[in-house]
Amino acid sequence: MKNLVDAQGIQKSFYTPAGELKILKGVNLSLREAEVVGIVGASGVGKSTFLHILGTLDRPTAGKIFYGGIDVFAMDAASLSAFRNKAIGFVFQFHHLLPEFTALENVMMPGLISSKNHDELHQHAEEILSELGLLQRKDHRPGELSGGEQQRVAVARALILNPKVVLADEPTGNLDTATGQELFQLVMKLNSKRGITFVIVTHNESLSQRCHRVVKMEDGKLAG
Repeated sequence: MKNLVDAQGIQKSFYTPAGELKILKGVNLSLREAEVVGIVGASGVGKSTFLHILGTLDRPTAGKIFYGGIDVFAMDAASLSAFRNKAIGFVFQFHHLLPEFTALENVMMPGLISSKNHDELHQHAEEILSELGLLQRKDHRPGELSGGEQQRVAVARALILNPKVVLADEPTGNLDTATGQELFQLVMKLNSKRGITFVIVTHNESLSQRCHRVVKMEDGKLAG
């Protein structure tokens, strides 16, 4: 399998009145097509910071990230935003669904932002919700859905533009054990069926052990 993403020498510092705070100290990570990678480590070691940079939501202090050989941080802001919306899906611990919209409308949102054809987008969103077992809940708003259903809607939203990579930050963190297991089974199914690369930050050791590969973050670097 060839590398889909290469993160090279990623550093991230924040500047405080007390001086420079170094969060990431030269992180290197390559992602291959169709693999599920778990990132584990103690709280505060920079896992979420790295995931945000990997997803181009934040810029590193130093280092580069290549998607398919393209240096994404060499893009201007508008081009980078368009690339991110199309190429990368996101699932967070808190689902971030828009409460005033239905499940179907929430799933369609990234496509609407990208000015995709409404009818085609509607059909595609229904197909994904059906695949995730949520078609019968498509007209319900987030407040009418269970926690597990809300997170599955968030997964469907991450898939709507057919990204090659989905980044998930503690996606089971707010779910009970059984529901978290179901969500992880769904991730593995999507990986197998669609060939999507998943990167999952998690504290759940039993789930991380089911990933194809696990790397541990310590002191601002990845070890193993």
